[in-house]
Amino acid sequence: MKIIILGAGRVGYSVAESLVSEQNDITVIDTDSRRLRELQTRFDLRGVVGNGTDAAVLAEAGARDTDLLIACAALDETNLVCCKVADMMFSVPTRIARVRSSGFAPDSPLLGKEGFAVDRIICPEESLTRYIGKLIESPESLQVRAFAGGRACLASARARAGAPAVGLRIGELRDSMPDLAMRLVAIYRRFADEPDRFVRCDGMTLIEPGDEVFVLAARDHLPEILSALHRPRGQKAKPVRRIMIVGGGRVGQRLANQLAQVPGQFHIKVLEENEQRCTELASLLPTNVLVLQGDPTDEDLLGDESVEDVDLFLALTDDDEDNIMSCLLAKRMGAKRVLSLINRRTYADLMHGTQIDIALSPAQAMLGELLAYARRGDVQAVHSLRRGVAEALEIVARGDRKSSRVVGRRVEELRLPLEVHIGLIVRGLDEAESDPAAREPQVIIPSSHTVIESNDHVVFFLPN
Repeated sequence: MKIIILGAGRVGYSVAESLVSEQNDITVIDTDSRRLRELQTRFDLRGVVGNGTDAAVLAEAGARDTDLLIACAALDETNLVCCKVADMMFSVPTRIARVRSSGFAPDSPLLGKEGFAVDRIICPEESLTRYIGKLIESPESLQVRAFAGGRACLASARARAGAPAVGLRIGELRDSMPDLAMRLVAIYRRFADEPDRFVRCDGMTLIEPGDEVFVLAARDHLPEILSALHRPRGQKAKPVRRIMIVGGGRVGQRLANQLAQVPGQFHIKVLEENEQRCTELASLLPTNVLVLQGDPTDEDLLGDESVEDVDLFLALTDDDEDNIMSCLLAKRMGAKRVLSLINRRTYADLMHGTQIDIALSPAQAMLGELLAYARRGDVQAVHSLRRGVAEALEIVARGDRKSSRVVGRRVEELRLPLEVHIGLIVRGLDEAESDPAAREPQVIIPSSHTVIESNDHVVFFLPN
């Protein structure tokens, strides 16, 4: 596939890194020649220096025979105009724009052919808010991703000593929980003085304390499975109630506003250093959100605000170092769980799973939405995991035994790489969406003898 990426910033870099290894022909446009040189040094792609709204620059980048345009430059206006020019002048088939403004609904006429000709809007703040919302719903998880319209999930949790599943082999765990539709697809194990290492999962794999365990399961079964991995036997679940948000920018404001929609469910504090921004937030956010002005790395301030009682501490500023330091301080002072927004991927890799429970990269949170458009075949969802190290992929099987290499065949007949799992199958989803009277879709954990049927939604786990 021939792809043009507008913007060599963090998002453009992450997208290029993910797509260039899949035999795609990638061209990146940016006004910064230094960024382009860095990309060209690291990856097998082409760089074009210039403004993406200029038809001559798009022509030089090969827009006449491009399959996909991903406009993820810093300015919304640049991305929207680039999509319009790509459609009018070059008839690029698929156009995606990163837009931060909340003024564009997916069905807005401004995005149609007569408007900016955008097929899909990607909003970083919305992606992050949705992602963090799922973590709040599943307080024992490090990561939660939805498939098949939310009926199935992939989640990861840190295995804790004393939890029922820890110390068991995967085969023993399946035997002890036979009624739960689940599959453990990967374990990333901690080793001294080296990065976490991928451990291939089979029935004999032992779950050890400290392991980051990835499990695919029906949505309804997820809380019980996460509890078995993370919570000691007999300990009651502790839902998230008290939340402190550091940073009153777009992400912090959007998240606080969303969480405050259910009165009484959460006790929310927003800590912002800029006095003028605090005044704006106090007028924009619901009255049940407390806005505080101060330095998030001030130990006395965090103590005065009872950070030791906080269930979830979220550092969401634009400064990686401030986010890291405030999380480390909050954790040391007793915050139960801390999440740091970290733009630099190397920092995120270093901090994830240390004293910082979750290190979240904004580019990785929205990357899957972009990747779903770049995959060949009937791809419904793509989720990048562990900051790009692994991936989960939902594909719909189409056709019949004659026209398809998978439909009508057993799982053991499929030629898949050794470490790739078919984690689960959701059957009957298309029928349920088209006919409200149809039966509820079935979540199947396949065995080697399971036969793939037409319209099955198949979720794969790819460890690299």
